[in-house]
Amino acid sequence: MSGTSLDGLDLAYCMFSNSDGKWSFSIEIAETIPYSDSWREKLLTLHMASPAEIENADLALGEYIGLKVRDFMKNNRLKADFVASHGHTVLHKPEEKLTLQIGDGKRIAGHCGIPVVNDFRSSDVAMGGQGAPLVPIGDRFLFAEFEYCLNLGGIANISFEDDGNRIAFDISPANMVLNHLAAQANKPYDDKGAMAAKGELVQEMLEQLEGLPYYKMTGPRSLGREWVEEHIFPLLNDYRNHSIPDLLATFSEHIALRLAAVLNRKGSRMLVTGGGAYNEHLISRMKHHCDVDIILPEKKIIDYKEAMVFAFLGLLRLKKINNVLGSVTGAPEDHCAGVIFRSGK
Repeated sequence: MSGTSLDGLDLAYCMFSNSDGKWSFSIEIAETIPYSDSWREKLLTLHMASPAEIENADLALGEYIGLKVRDFMKNNRLKADFVASHGHTVLHKPEEKLTLQIGDGKRIAGHCGIPVVNDFRSSDVAMGGQGAPLVPIGDRFLFAEFEYCLNLGGIANISFEDDGNRIAFDISPANMVLNHLAAQANKPYDDKGAMAAKGELVQEMLEQLEGLPYYKMTGPRSLGREWVEEHIFPLLNDYRNHSIPDLLATFSEHIALRLAAVLNRKGSRMLVTGGGAYNEHLISRMKHHCDVDIILPEKKIIDYKEAMVFAFLGLLRLKKINNVLGSVTGAPEDHCAGVIFRSGK
């Protein structure tokens, strides 16, 4: 898994079992490999590159992932049945039926020597869906004991059951914006939300954020870097006379308010994963605004739930079981997504 927060490549060695129709999982060994400065800069700006540069990056990232998977298996003496790779999102404009995740599957398979399943999003977008979120299939089958599942990654997204249908959507940008602001203070991220905790709310900025048209939408919807660069970053620039802690505090408040606006089951249990789960200030603001029991699981699940669920998506694809829910993405029906590459082919 490589997410929009650009903190690195997540590798997780997972086991799955099915007993009487009930799935269970374990994350045996997991590791995050931080991106080098050159890779981070390339991935951050690739959406503005030429088609040839994007194609070269697709092949290069596939080679990089394949070699890292090979080393991960060798160093930990592992034998895996397959690799499921989300790749890294460069372009996501489902309204134009466009989405692109780089990290060539054939290159991954060639370097790690085992089958690879990737390209999970494009078939859904071609069908008229959002191509996102895809993790809710894992929420339904692997985390059914929670009424809500919230991921605080580059973008915050939520998943829950509603009258027998799984519903999920992107709530708001999260770490993508918080890390962008922290970088202006020469920090990779706001550790535990310490800077935000010292800031004061910029009320006018908060009101502008809350008034963005995306938040009035209903039904399947998703966000990408393009939307953030068009709507959020210019707004932040309008308030650059304020301190970074003030901007962090204001955007953290915005995330918490957006979450509170979609929660409607008092006393429910909400599982929170992703890097934002370590942001103590953000979690405290969520607790202030949201009338649910916020559950922070063990570190492996916080850090590697998304990588594990993409492994689950790959398993379902190989078994020819539907792994994308139309109720989530807006596609006309549930379907089985992912392209399979065999080593040496």
